[in-house]
Amino acid sequence: MLALSGSDQQDWHARAHAKTIERFGREVFVRGVVEVSNFCRENCHYCGMRRDNRALSRYRANLDELTELLVEHRPSSITDVNIQSGEDPVAVREIVIPLVHRLRSQTNLGISVCAGTLTPALYNELQNAGARLYIMKFETADPSLYEQLEAPGTFSERVSHIRQLAANNWWVSSGFIAGLPGQSMENLLDNLRVARELPLHGCSVSPFIPGEETPLAQDPMASVDTVLNCTAALRLQQPELVIPAVSALNIACPGEGYRRGLRAGANLCTINLTPSEVRDNYLLYKRDRFIMNEERILAAIQEEGRQVSSRSLVEFYSSNQQRTDRPFDGHQAIPGGDGSHAFGTPRLV
Repeated sequence: MLALSGSDQQDWHARAHAKTIERFGREVFVRGVVEVSNFCRENCHYCGMRRDNRALSRYRANLDELTELLVEHRPSSITDVNIQSGEDPVAVREIVIPLVHRLRSQTNLGISVCAGTLTPALYNELQNAGARLYIMKFETADPSLYEQLEAPGTFSERVSHIRQLAANNWWVSSGFIAGLPGQSMENLLDNLRVARELPLHGCSVSPFIPGEETPLAQDPMASVDTVLNCTAALRLQQPELVIPAVSALNIACPGEGYRRGLRAGANLCTINLTPSEVRDNYLLYKRDRFIMNEERILAAIQEEGRQVSSRSLVEFYSSNQQRTDRPFDGHQAIPGGDGSHAFGTPRLV
């Protein structure tokens, strides 16, 4: 299923889209993101903010400017905000936690944080300040590839953090990268298996984009078809997940990648609100980023016959807290398959 193309792929994506509509209606969640720091203590081979990139101008955003932006000047369509940074505990203490406090007291926004692996004390401070969702991607389900790419810590540590966050009453969203150099089809299936095993409320599939100033700069970009097939598989496997349409789809497939994501099962869009004077230095892939502003987001949603949700993710998760699917036993195939793509015995215990 992950190698489908042409009319077979269209049918596969249509099934995923239908499952999205069945579970969520035509509503698409819309959130904003502010990227508050590009300092990072990690050295991931796929990320331009890796600590060995000495050519990057580092920044930490101004707390008061971010507060004014999000309280007074945020787009009217957003119901949530994601506060994102490189793995920078200083920024978490000095910017993220105070910003969460201010947003909680002055807005009704749902608040998510994506700041890497932190100490239990920092997770607790964030939660006590008013953040409810934590985003921590597991990147790849292959522990050897994870180590080779110098992803944060070890794969088992990353998964442990995800499980502990969920056990401590966070709603957790995760994700993986499709099309990494050296990634096999079996590994893609393992990614889906791990997504099913983990206690997740959301999950993304991101295309590998060769980043500037990284060891993988000369490697080929991911096939957008593979990425979208994984998105459709994720939706059919776990209909209850909130699945973002990632902005990098427009790099992997200029002009229509984002809309194709919505057709393949995505139901969350993100407007980039990072101040323009620092945005280019938040170097996930390339400085020439495809920025999803409100106009582009709303146009994509409308063109796909969808509508902006009036509910925040926090409201949605709160109202659906008791709705859970049967646990994954490690031997299930992707729903709709013939059983030949079973994930096999789980590595996680």
